[in-house]
Amino acid sequence: MEVGPYSILGPDVEIGDGTWVGPHVVIEGPTRIGEGNRIFSFCSLGGPPQDKKYSGEATRLEIGDRNTIREYCTFNRGTEQGGGQTVLGSDNWIMAYVHIAHDCVVGSDVTMANGATLAGHVRLDDRAILGAFTVVHQFCSIGRHAFTAMGTVIFKDVPPYVTASGNSAQPHGINSEGLRRAGFDADAIRALRQAYKLIYKKGLTVEHALDEVEPLGEQYAEVVPLIEFVRASERGIVR
Repeated sequence: MEVGPYSILGPDVEIGDGTWVGPHVVIEGPTRIGEGNRIFSFCSLGGPPQDKKYSGEATRLEIGDRNTIREYCTFNRGTEQGGGQTVLGSDNWIMAYVHIAHDCVVGSDVTMANGATLAGHVRLDDRAILGAFTVVHQFCSIGRHAFTAMGTVIFKDVPPYVTASGNSAQPHGINSEGLRRAGFDADAIRALRQAYKLIYKKGLTVEHALDEVEPLGEQYAEVVPLIEFVRASERGIVR
């Protein structure tokens, strides 16, 4: 572990081998940071949640391995009401001025571009990409391999593989290029595109659309996370 000048590590902060903390970083505890991370200048990690219900409980921030966290990022600890911890997985690319609020759960291989902001209790699944200045309302979920354009404002859940943009967010097809880069074959991408059309283009209710998508899920395992996500959505999906 290497810590740069003028950085402050508070009590109950654990940092793994090979993690580099640049200058002028403040890390408060309880916070655990894994191995091989790079944390750049002026980040504030593990601070108390910005939640009026919080009254000093010993909640946590958990950060995995090999993350790049650029300048001026702010990650808050969790709240007792929200499960007690904020979580960032591994191998994430977090650009400058990103905010991850209390009780968020961010997966692995995620990209959050400059100024992207998660309100409390947001779930961001593996390999999702948030464009610069994307803003996500509290309690929303964003599925794996989803993609948002710059300046997107999200009030509802964004299903896996879906691209979205605008204020408020509207769907614009599936993230085909991202899926190709992730190794999805042409048949799987074609099936996901067909599933998207059934959900978004046929004028069906969500329930009826999922009934139509089910046979695709039986043929292609890649479609199953889409079905499961939409069925589990409590806020409703962008449409």
